[in-house]
Amino acid sequence: MSWSPGPLELLVILAIVILIFGGKRLKDVARGAGEAVKEFKEASSGQPKTKDEEEAIIEAAKKMGIETQGKSVQQILDEMNKKVSEKK
Repeated sequence: MSWSPGPLELLVILAIVILIFGGKRLKDVARGAGEAVKEFKEASSGQPKTKDEEEAIIEAAKKMGIETQGKSVQQILDEMNKKVSEKK
């Protein structure tokens, strides 16, 4: 049988955390955690964020001998991954 905290326990835990960190510090910690989650989601999506990143991917693919004309960045990345895994 597993224990899960009820509303009263959560309230006590929150009060202790506020006493330890303080209200302002708690906001900073929550903001930092939110930004970390956002960055993780962006990084794990695998999509390049800027035009510079797309150009770097295309340049690297050309150096690997991969044809990039008419292909999406995701298709190029897939081919790059396939070529790297074939070499292993």
